[in-house]
Amino acid sequence: MCATCGCSSAVAGVVVLGVHDHEHGHDHDHGHAHDHGHGDAHDHGHDHVRGDRHSHDDGHLHQSVTPDSRTVTLERAVLSKNDQNAAQNRGRFAADGVLALNVMSSPGSGKTTLLERTIRELSAELPMVVIEGDQATENDSARIRAAGARALQINTGTGCHLEAESVGRALDILTPQRDSVVIVENVGNLVCPALFDLGEHAKVAILSVTEGDDKPAKYPYMFAVADLLIVNKIDLLPYVDFNVERCIASARAVRPQLEAIALSARSGEGIEDWYAWIRAALARTRASSSSPARV
Repeated sequence: MCATCGCSSAVAGVVVLGVHDHEHGHDHDHGHAHDHGHGDAHDHGHDHVRGDRHSHDDGHLHQSVTPDSRTVTLERAVLSKNDQNAAQNRGRFAADGVLALNVMSSPGSGKTTLLERTIRELSAELPMVVIEGDQATENDSARIRAAGARALQINTGTGCHLEAESVGRALDILTPQRDSVVIVENVGNLVCPALFDLGEHAKVAILSVTEGDDKPAKYPYMFAVADLLIVNKIDLLPYVDFNVERCIASARAVRPQLEAIALSARSGEGIEDWYAWIRAALARTRASSSSPARV
């Protein structure tokens, strides 16, 4: 829960827009249902899932500088419920040997551009599906589909992050195949997405060189929970004041074991390091999977 506005999918509502198949040959049941946030799905034969908005004043829970016990209790309850849903997602990923990545950054860091290139160059080797999170529009999921992967858009309205429940519903629709990669492109935000466990195997924080190398110091929690830091847009280094080494050192000050890769999603410089990281992470996931050995 955002400690300032209390926003969550339970508060803001979510709209899950449809997934489209692009001749990848993956058998899946789309389960086209309307979820009204009451635990019972109503099948209307449409290709999107809509979550009802819950009316309560202006849509936010306002918290004073000194939060009262009710706000703290609500925040703990929301996070606890999210952790339960995340555990369900985690069990699902483990059973199928699926690698799940939660990709987080501020808006404009190049998340979608990196995913487009990754799909174009790796999807023949590694089956991928993408869950897109934005407050509005289906722009990014359309780009992902054009690159060659199945994608589902979650629009959060006023929500500033994805939660495990909405990701679970997206998985019901996408039905990722065994030994595949699920990538969640979270809502662009360097704060709230880091607070919510989605059941993923790894959190990937992306920071572009146009944002400044002081971001890990200014937004430490994002980098404290990340497993991998990607410094993107290094093709622009000659034109900006950004020190890659200083940025990585700052991030490792809050998470010493943090892995880091510097690359350009546009030029392709350093991109093979990212692909090698994905392959290694998937190999670890398959090795620890509870799914039956493949013949």
